[in-house]
Amino acid sequence: MNDTQKLLVQASFDKVVSIADVAAELFYARLFMLDPSLKPMFRGDMKAQGKKLMNALRAVVHGIQRPEKIVPILRDLGRRHVAYGVKDEHYGVVGAALLWTLERGLGDDATPDVLSAWAAAYDLVATVMKEGAAEVCTPSRAALRPSAAGPHSVRRPMLAEPPSVRMG
Repeated sequence: MNDTQKLLVQASFDKVVSIADVAAELFYARLFMLDPSLKPMFRGDMKAQGKKLMNALRAVVHGIQRPEKIVPILRDLGRRHVAYGVKDEHYGVVGAALLWTLERGLGDDATPDVLSAWAAAYDLVATVMKEGAAEVCTPSRAALRPSAAGPHSVRRPMLAEPPSVRMG
């Protein structure tokens, strides 16, 4: 991501925050429309899940100026999502649902440059999370990097806020 894209994502996120509940509802409705097989991954309260989504987006938006701070968190998040059955192809569906949601939520502010900036931000997130997932899925690498959470811990659903991220 270039600096202009980072600024566009950060500036446009303020409008997303103002419609956070609606944006989360739009996102999940679109996600499940695009791929109904993902719905069983989200068994809890969808309002709470929407808040987790917005918190995760907030962490990314605030962290894109210093990616070295968010990359380890995203990599760990990718490792944890393997336990839910998240596969590489799911990231494309999530990205499509996110961009669709942003286009509707931002209205006239959803310019091609803004949407391109969000696509670049999501590409960073998805790439790093898939790298983390690959560490779990590759036996030789998984043996070198065991999950800190352990094999029997409760896992968070897709795009849940990492526990170590508390951005305001």
